[in-house]
Amino acid sequence: MPTFTALTTLTGKSQAEALGEAMETLTPEPTGIGVFELEDGSGLWEVGGYFTETPDDTALALLAAVHGAQPFVVSELPETDWVAHVKRELSPVEAGRFFVYGSHDADKVPEGRIPLLIEASMAFGTGHHGTTLGCLRALDGLIELGFSAAKVADIGCGTAVLAMAAARVWQGDFLASDIDAVAVEVAEANLKANGMAGAVTCLEAAGFDHPDLAAQAPYDLIFANILKGPLVALAPDVASHLRPGGYAILSGILNEQADDVIAVYAQAGTNLVDRGVIGDWTTLLLRKIDAF
Repeated sequence: MPTFTALTTLTGKSQAEALGEAMETLTPEPTGIGVFELEDGSGLWEVGGYFTETPDDTALALLAAVHGAQPFVVSELPETDWVAHVKRELSPVEAGRFFVYGSHDADKVPEGRIPLLIEASMAFGTGHHGTTLGCLRALDGLIELGFSAAKVADIGCGTAVLAMAAARVWQGDFLASDIDAVAVEVAEANLKANGMAGAVTCLEAAGFDHPDLAAQAPYDLIFANILKGPLVALAPDVASHLRPGGYAILSGILNEQADDVIAVYAQAGTNLVDRGVIGDWTTLLLRKIDAF
């Protein structure tokens, strides 16, 4: 069965959501509609629909005009075995001592590496995105320096791959939190799949807004792999929840945004130790000033 996409961009969340809602009235009707903010700093939102019949070009043009959007671009997608495709594309990832893989590559885990099983169906946090890979490399670098953490928080944890990586190396109290309840369920499922049930406490929370996160502070290490806006807002909380001399590993930062994030965290008392760049994304390693 052929699949068609119709994609456009426009400015503003409310306008994008209104266009997405209006697309539900189309004939033929889309089987799915997505509304996403582009992560390139442009302020644009993408609105798209998926169709199993050829969409009505005239109706799409009218919707775009009414909502102030760019003309829709309609494409026919080739028929693809998506499960097989994803498995081919998501080959194992090596980040220092860590080896992130899907169950279809279980026979490829090399000797002497720390395996982390993350299924290909988990879109964010598989280790293939530059942000997650950057965080794993920064963690590996800290371990190489002889750093040890007994208390770790993974804020905006997604699949919890970062918290799991830390818990594979050290003993202590490890917490992973996410604002999305589904992400928390995914994190718990991943822990179970890795034989680590109970090794990391998974919480639903916005930032540090959970009594369990407050109770375990101060932390030796905090991960926050989210986006620039939330990272900037979290700067005071990250600093206040870190022990003096503790580290923060931050990502979800476009390369051109890195200096702004560094400046905000320096004001909060956490200074830059190192930065890594993978493609368009920067990962920051910060250390809390001993006497701030």
